[in-house]
Amino acid sequence: MLPTLYRHAQSKIFDVEAFLDALHRYGIMATPWRQDWRYVLLIDENTKTGPFTMDLIEPHIALAHDRIDFDVSNLSLERGYTKDLGMRGDITGGSYPIQLETIVENIRNKNFQVLRPVDGENGPNTSGTVAERIEKMKSRGWTQIGTPFSFIPDPPSTYNAVLVPYPSTTLLYQNLVTEMKKIPQAQVISIEQIKNPNIEALYEYMKRTIAKECPGNDPRERELFHGTSGEAIQGIIDRGFDDRYFSPSGAWGRGAYFADDPRKSNLFARPDPTTQRRVIFYNKVLLGVESVQTQPNNSISAAPLNHHSVHGTGFQYHEYIVYRYGQALAYLKITYTAP
Repeated sequence: MLPTLYRHAQSKIFDVEAFLDALHRYGIMATPWRQDWRYVLLIDENTKTGPFTMDLIEPHIALAHDRIDFDVSNLSLERGYTKDLGMRGDITGGSYPIQLETIVENIRNKNFQVLRPVDGENGPNTSGTVAERIEKMKSRGWTQIGTPFSFIPDPPSTYNAVLVPYPSTTLLYQNLVTEMKKIPQAQVISIEQIKNPNIEALYEYMKRTIAKECPGNDPRERELFHGTSGEAIQGIIDRGFDDRYFSPSGAWGRGAYFADDPRKSNLFARPDPTTQRRVIFYNKVLLGVESVQTQPNNSISAAPLNHHSVHGTGFQYHEYIVYRYGQALAYLKITYTAP
């Protein structure tokens, strides 16, 4: 049934009534509730195994959903696009994003994997509600597979961002530790992932905008380093790379500067006077069409016409400069020590 309904969802307009009719043919009862930005379907309300819900989110709202929850009773997909779901967790046990076929296969085989919020440095626990839900699923004949994986919830409404420890077992964590060793005697203390929904939504908007202006709709997103210190650390976490605070003294003018080598970023990551710890951010940066410049030009205040960034090659390390708010996203905060 699921592949059939998924193919139906690929049509130009998702017909809720047709969807309910399809469910009815399989003997599945569903009650729809209409809200301004979504439909909520209450499915099998009176069955002994208990009901579950399905959200059908309006397209203009779905664009801002960068964290997609998936468990055995909640499947949320942007039409025709499973990348974000794959980025949330490794349900297949491999290193690559999961595909819809794998999700359907797990459902057919009644397999499930636990998804839950991060709970402190040592990871989530299995007590309370989570443990009860696991036992309930097993009692229904489902089999738990893999190890539990975590997601980052939105921060409380009174905060702009939340930071959580990034799993040290991941390939990215290990690769970053290796990269940081390029800095003489550097010791990584922690790597934390930043969750800032407002800045992430702005970045995704810029990504779509720049992609339209690039050959092949490729915004040329790169993962690059940025070193800083003092109040700027919290400023980047809370407000992103805000062009109001760009330094005018850079070699290629007033922009946000990034490097593909942490040794360059280390030059700007001054140690905290109390802890002697330094901070480098690992960022997603939209380079778009680059203007390669071999000589510094401090008068630049925006990317040259028909370009989106400047690629400076005039010094030992390559530098990548963007000039627009939202064109870079601080993804991970790396705290370390170095002489």
